[in-house]
Amino acid sequence: MSGRLAGKVALVTGASRGLGREVALAYAREGATLALCARGAGALNQVANEVRKLGGRVLAITGDVANRHDVERIVSLTLQEYGRIDVLVNNASMFGVSPPPYLLDYPVDDFEAVLKVNTVGPFLVTRQVLGAMLQRGEGSIINVSSSAGVEGYAGWGAYSVSKFALEGLSRVWAEEVAETGVRVNLVDPGEMDTAMHAAAVPDCDYELGRPEDSTPVFVYLASDEAKGINGQRFLAQEFATAVGEG
Repeated sequence: MSGRLAGKVALVTGASRGLGREVALAYAREGATLALCARGAGALNQVANEVRKLGGRVLAITGDVANRHDVERIVSLTLQEYGRIDVLVNNASMFGVSPPPYLLDYPVDDFEAVLKVNTVGPFLVTRQVLGAMLQRGEGSIINVSSSAGVEGYAGWGAYSVSKFALEGLSRVWAEEVAETGVRVNLVDPGEMDTAMHAAAVPDCDYELGRPEDSTPVFVYLASDEAKGINGQRFLAQEFATAVGEG
């Protein structure tokens, strides 16, 4: 397939719905070869079939990014199939308790579960793919954050804390890979009409963006056009508007 991502292998976590699904489809349209993972097989396989209808090559792998053994298996199967990973999109995320309680009342087990998926998960997957990227001297890692990762929202609890941590994790890693050819960037997709946003804001009474409208920046950061772009934070909806795709 031709396109801006032709010849690239991309691993997208949390690819079974919402933003992850739309990023996967956008990458397929641009010619990328895909490895998609999520915890549920049914919806994930549906997305994989959509990719195949677009003419894309895709591997669908079930697994939990918070489980190190699952992460090892996901990356190993991808490398067995394709030989390398050029792009990693750490999109898998969970909101947690809904309606969200204040931190004082937040169940400890649920708090830990959210941080494991939203912060430890990206750490585990990145660590697993980074060595080979460093050896090749190229690679793009894209971490999906949120405005709740730079501003504390009362009642957003563990989700907000996890995204603050992801912001820090991304910035440290960007500094550590500077000048290697590997790049680590953050994307804030903005408020979107997704199941996660419905959990966070159950009584939302304002218009939300569509997940597909936030994908242009993901294509850009995965492409060779973004070589040298490292340690940056992008607002997806503003990017799409700037390039005339929003």
